[in-house]
Amino acid sequence: MENLKTDRIYHAAVYVRLSKEDGDKEESDSIVNQKELIRAFLEDKPDIEVCGEWADDGYSGADFERPNFQRMVREIEAGRIDCVVVKDLSRFGRNFVEAGRYIDQIFPTLGVRFIAVNDGFDSAKGRTSSDRILIPFKNLINDAYCRDISVKVRSQLETKRKKGDFIGSFAVYGYGKDPADHHRLVVDEYAAGVVKDIFKWKLEGVSQQRIADRLNDRGELSPMEYKRFCGMRYQSGFQVNTRARWTAVAVGRILRNELYIGTMVQGKRTTPNHKVKKTLLKPREEWARVEDSHEPIIDREDFLAVERLLLQDTRVAPKEETVYLLSGLVFCADCGFSMVRNSVCRNGKTYVYYMCGNNRTNGKCSSHRVSGGQLEQSVFLALKQHIAQTADMERILAYIETLPYRQAEVEKADRQLLKRQEEVDKYSRLKTSLYESLMDGLVDKGEYLELKALYDGKLQEAQAAMARLREEMENLLQSRTGGTYWIEQFKKYQNLTGLTRHIAVTLIDRIEVCEDCRIQIRFKYQDSYERALSFIESVEKIQLLSIASGAEAIAPRKGGDVGWQE
Repeated sequence: MENLKTDRIYHAAVYVRLSKEDGDKEESDSIVNQKELIRAFLEDKPDIEVCGEWADDGYSGADFERPNFQRMVREIEAGRIDCVVVKDLSRFGRNFVEAGRYIDQIFPTLGVRFIAVNDGFDSAKGRTSSDRILIPFKNLINDAYCRDISVKVRSQLETKRKKGDFIGSFAVYGYGKDPADHHRLVVDEYAAGVVKDIFKWKLEGVSQQRIADRLNDRGELSPMEYKRFCGMRYQSGFQVNTRARWTAVAVGRILRNELYIGTMVQGKRTTPNHKVKKTLLKPREEWARVEDSHEPIIDREDFLAVERLLLQDTRVAPKEETVYLLSGLVFCADCGFSMVRNSVCRNGKTYVYYMCGNNRTNGKCSSHRVSGGQLEQSVFLALKQHIAQTADMERILAYIETLPYRQAEVEKADRQLLKRQEEVDKYSRLKTSLYESLMDGLVDKGEYLELKALYDGKLQEAQAAMARLREEMENLLQSRTGGTYWIEQFKKYQNLTGLTRHIAVTLIDRIEVCEDCRIQIRFKYQDSYERALSFIESVEKIQLLSIASGAEAIAPRKGGDVGWQE
């Protein structure tokens, strides 16, 4: 590029940019290398005086709202800069529309000389016919390249999310990145202990704000401060105070985060494209959700119990540290409204009772009054009895698995499955043979299509029958009860001596109070319990039929021991 013969001295800004997001080559396009190339170019340009250097390291060329680029623009608008020098057009930007607007409109209007060294472009020399074609074309290529890289990066990140790889910049509080694999999370024992305390307190009835107060009083560092304490360069747009403290919002985020039960949930937000950086919330069904991707900190049942508590409108009473024992669990059996806890003082004694909230508010239902002490005692006894029945049910189900007829059912289903597989193989071979006959001219096209449709129908019937048999076998192997995981949850409390808030919200779904003070309790996993009960009853019927036919049989007794009958 020849020197321009002019007495004018240009006050130049050297602008450099690098972004791995755009697929820039770190070595050849490094900030240092760009600056050295531009300085070498300007050494023999006496008409250009460098007034400053602006660098945007880590910013995409698709976005012209880069901080140092905008600072340079403000210097231009102030009249202190009238020349911009870049290594090439791609360093200036990769947005075809915006790059063209600056080069063709904004810079000429402001009297700014623009030089792209490697592209051999200098606006002060005037545009040749080839420049009018090549410059827009190069900008278009740079834009297309940026779009192509963006598509590849998005696709790669989505693949990692679906595999359960962690792709965030910082691990969630309670976890750290594995030094050997930064896409894998490992438990941070200290922070995990704080997380466990948060869930424990919530299950005990403590509100989010009081949990935050406890943590602040204990001197626990907030998630943001903890990351900084660990040497991470973490910044947040939510920070207000100089030193971030625990808040009810921060506690709520932890209580709602499935990451703590080993489930990786990513891809909640996205941007419309590589040019628009505004984030949008994606529909829940489009989130990348992978279970058991890492070690859990919180038991799944405790997490689900907390999730349910967060949906309830339960408040801590004034001067109380926690919510009441049965808050949010007691409802009117007639109208479905929550029962309200009240207390009254008489003769120096405080009496607690529950009444229908609908009746209290507008008188539309009867009072349904029940003593608080009576209700809690009844719930405790009912829960204890249900736990005992569940333990008995486990023994019965285990015994049923050993009965001869159970093995016979499984063997029968297995034989039927084998027979259906033979049918599938048979009709698959016939289809292959039929095609060979068509190629050899042994059958015409009409006969081929007719027989093919027949074989396809038979094949589909056999495959559908196999699917049904597999489902039946799976049900047989699982005792048709949906597994026994739910039994384990109740067995944890076999030695129950008293009712606590934690136990109540973990094992009870709903308590309903009838007008005559009868109490109906729906326990957790009620569907599984009823399914198991129905299965046991069906086995009893089979045993009774066997007895009627004179055969020796074994019949389990519901809620009791298993005995012999003849």
